[in-house]
Amino acid sequence: MPSIAIVGASGYGGTELLRLLARHPGLDVIGVAGASSAGSTVRTAAPNIPADLGGDRVLESVDVGALSAADVVVLGTPDEVSLKLAPALLEAGTRVVDLSGAFRLDAATFMGWYGRPHSAPELAQDGRRPAVYGLTEHARPALADAALVANPGCYPTATLLPLVPLMGLVEPAGIVVSAVSGTSGAGRSSRPDLQAAVVHGDVVAYGAPSHRHTAEIEAHAVEGGLGMPIVFTPHLVPMSRGILATISAVLRVGVGQEDVDAALDGAYATEPFVHVLPAGEFPRTKAVHGANTCQLSAVVDERTGRVLVTSVIDNLVKGAAGQALQNINVMFGLEETLGLDVIGVHP
Repeated sequence: MPSIAIVGASGYGGTELLRLLARHPGLDVIGVAGASSAGSTVRTAAPNIPADLGGDRVLESVDVGALSAADVVVLGTPDEVSLKLAPALLEAGTRVVDLSGAFRLDAATFMGWYGRPHSAPELAQDGRRPAVYGLTEHARPALADAALVANPGCYPTATLLPLVPLMGLVEPAGIVVSAVSGTSGAGRSSRPDLQAAVVHGDVVAYGAPSHRHTAEIEAHAVEGGLGMPIVFTPHLVPMSRGILATISAVLRVGVGQEDVDAALDGAYATEPFVHVLPAGEFPRTKAVHGANTCQLSAVVDERTGRVLVTSVIDNLVKGAAGQALQNINVMFGLEETLGLDVIGVHP
């Protein structure tokens, strides 16, 4: 049985992964680690995990030697920490799935959007390096032998799943993405702008036009990069989890609703976690709450010659821990749905 360890196990991504692993029959959790949380129990950060399913496990300090005993290590850490840990773990022969943005971009693009040099350019994602961009439904062949997987960001996952199959039908110029996310997307750290009294009853745009996920979407919409800028505007809404992305793109001449439907159905008809709804039926975030599911729909606006695509995911599951586990299942030849066969909770 493959073994797994988690660094950053007290963060939202880490605790969500532990929740999913509690019902996974094919992975052995041999280590949970954290920095400031070392010495506390899993249940301190995740009261939903019972003692007999790992809630009483004590988080250890981060030690590469101990972590390298695992077959795969998931890094739920900030990008600067992942940039230090991933090379050391790979050198020790351990496979890595990273939840941060450290390895999603090539080194030059990373520097342009993060404002500092990439400290491990030999691992940066550019199609020739070890890092595999883990948008599972479009990355399976590369995942099987991957040593390092850059787990996609939450907004890019919600955007790219509906957009990638349509790229041959739309003009690359003028793609507009407007998305909303719950507060858990900002992580567990305490911030004044995330206090309940501030967030409740409020909706606010942020990060535009230089949110880092813009570069990620542009880099992975097509192989080799889109080559054209997109407009991406994220918004914070008063809910704990969930993302809804609305994508507008100009259709190529002669493309209609049947072509759009055929492209999406052709890409996802047999996928367990991507559900295409009929045109005109719009997905909602609550339908995927707690599940590794993306719901999407697309409708053609003949008046403007555009396609309007809407998708929803749970940012902590399909947008983070669930997709990471899906990738790990593929990496180790396990049934892809193991630990993930949960439908969303409604209402």
